[in-house]
Amino acid sequence: MSLKLGVPSKGRLMDKTVEWFARHGIELGRSGSDREYAGYVKGIDGVELVLLSAGEIPRELATGRIHLGVTGTDLIREKLGQWEQQVEELAPLGFGQADLVIAVPHAWVDVNTLDDLDAAAAAFRLRHGFRLRIATKYHRLVREFLREAGVADYQLVDSQGATEGTIKNETAEAIADITSTGDTLRANHLKILEDGLILKSQATLCRARAAALSDAERATLGELRARLGVD
Repeated sequence: MSLKLGVPSKGRLMDKTVEWFARHGIELGRSGSDREYAGYVKGIDGVELVLLSAGEIPRELATGRIHLGVTGTDLIREKLGQWEQQVEELAPLGFGQADLVIAVPHAWVDVNTLDDLDAAAAAFRLRHGFRLRIATKYHRLVREFLREAGVADYQLVDSQGATEGTIKNETAEAIADITSTGDTLRANHLKILEDGLILKSQATLCRARAAALSDAERATLGELRARLGVD
């Protein structure tokens, strides 16, 4: 049996992951064309590459179908309840950085903090008869964050496309989304609340706590961690 390593199957996350492993003397690659999901690992024996979408990797780690995986910390925390019991974060990889934030229209001149948002949400419900809508793809993280902040009288609506466009399209009044530079938010006339940072995310190498390991796989994991400089 081999140690299964799940990495993103395409895009910048895949490219940067390949570069990171290459700096440690381990070559990752796709076996055939860009449409194939079989991969190879060179530079260390006993490791099998599994190509997945970044969003699939948390689930595969949680079930123990892969032993290791590279994905964003935002996806780990959003998709896995009590994530610490399911995965161990071995190493931040230094790329894929993005912030999950709460943003509101620039025109809301009196709404700059979560307390302001709470007051605005209460006033919105009184005026319109329904709760202020916050569009997001991160329901678990946003709900927990707002509960701890004491914000009430809102409802989360799922964002299937570009979250920033939901306010212009009048399907939401505020958003919670990932941003790396803030440029897209500014282009859509949105501002981040002063205390609206929910999570700082980056690509991270994670280990599945549920994955069974044979003696050979445990030895391979130890060798791999040593090669990668992961304690």
